[in-house]
Amino acid sequence: MSRGSFVFTPMALRSLELDKDMLERDKYKRQLASHHFSSYMLRKEAVDRTTLRSSTARPPTVCQDVVVQNALYTGDLEAMQHLFPRGSTANLIIEPQGGDMRWVARGEGLWSLTYEQELTTPLHITASRGFTDCLRLLLQRGANIDIAPSGTTALHESCENSQPECTKLLLIHGANANAVSEDGVMPLHVCTSPESLECAKYLLQYGAAISGRSLDEDDTPLHVAARNGLPDHIELYLRYGAAVNKQNDEGLTALNAACAQPQESQDLQRYFKVCQLLLGAGADIHIADQDKHTPLHMACKNVNPDIVDLLLAHGAQVNEMDYGGEAPMHNILKVVCFKGSHNPERIVRALLNHGSIRVWPGALPMEHKEFFESILSLAMTPRSLQHLARCTLRSFLSGRVHKVVPKLDLPTFIKNYLLLEYRGFVH
Repeated sequence: MSRGSFVFTPMALRSLELDKDMLERDKYKRQLASHHFSSYMLRKEAVDRTTLRSSTARPPTVCQDVVVQNALYTGDLEAMQHLFPRGSTANLIIEPQGGDMRWVARGEGLWSLTYEQELTTPLHITASRGFTDCLRLLLQRGANIDIAPSGTTALHESCENSQPECTKLLLIHGANANAVSEDGVMPLHVCTSPESLECAKYLLQYGAAISGRSLDEDDTPLHVAARNGLPDHIELYLRYGAAVNKQNDEGLTALNAACAQPQESQDLQRYFKVCQLLLGAGADIHIADQDKHTPLHMACKNVNPDIVDLLLAHGAQVNEMDYGGEAPMHNILKVVCFKGSHNPERIVRALLNHGSIRVWPGALPMEHKEFFESILSLAMTPRSLQHLARCTLRSFLSGRVHKVVPKLDLPTFIKNYLLLEYRGFVH
């Protein structure tokens, strides 16, 4: 051992290693923040050169002050008035602590599970949380309203989080109602909940493009509202002249998008109302997507009996085949086991009454077996003269059963019998 050296205990060595790791993590974190900030500034400079917009505002600075962040995240107006006095700048870039975990390459084949850091601003924080007074203070202090360090503007944040007063305030101060995020969507595209209706109204009043397309899927706001089952949004967009039969990259119209969306029992009526509005505005029920799925195929797959009845009433074709050679009847039989609470028997009955093709017995699901087997037995082995008479009449009327039988001068119970009324099985 050389003179002047001393022995490290295992505990001391471990402590030094931990300190070294901590310093390396801190160094990496600073490099990551610097990278994000540099990338943002490069994008911002490119946009500024393209639009030729001159600005006297000071460039944003990175803020890691926990006191400032706490005031912003809690909406503490009094603290913010102290932290942002007159003459100060509110153009700050903030790197929140925490977030989602992700694997990050450390070099030399090593990976580390690290918190994903996304840059934000005081405007984004207050707008997304509905702190209107705090947002107003920041705007009065000259905060850049179109700044988007993580790819979205504060207007996107307020709309996505259904904060109408913040949305209105941002628009009044000149926020771009058609700003495109890094993901290629405009503020109208992120109005995806019933509570965002007022935000959508303000956007349209301030010039949002009703037919604006998202970059990835080519969706219009009408597609988004239909997919999320938002009848009030649909009604609003139609009043503003939304094109009802526009197709996106997958060939979906708004009607297709509504019918294709998986629906729980509590959602059925919302989507039915959406389809009613779209059909009332002239939606084409015959437009199919890239796989030749019509709205009827999709409504059968998601087991919404009211939508199926609505589409059939508007002339949907029950025997149209998709690319896989399957008709709507195949779609309902595939999922009936999983959607018993949706009354799938209503759809089978409606399709048969409109002239649907029959399905081979092996396609029948195990649940509701009595019902489906009783359907087949009507065609193959009528059990009585009564059954035979019904089979003969239905065969003669073919796809006109649903139109002709209700007009016949017969007792209601006989009409129901001819239309395959069921009580767990068809008698």
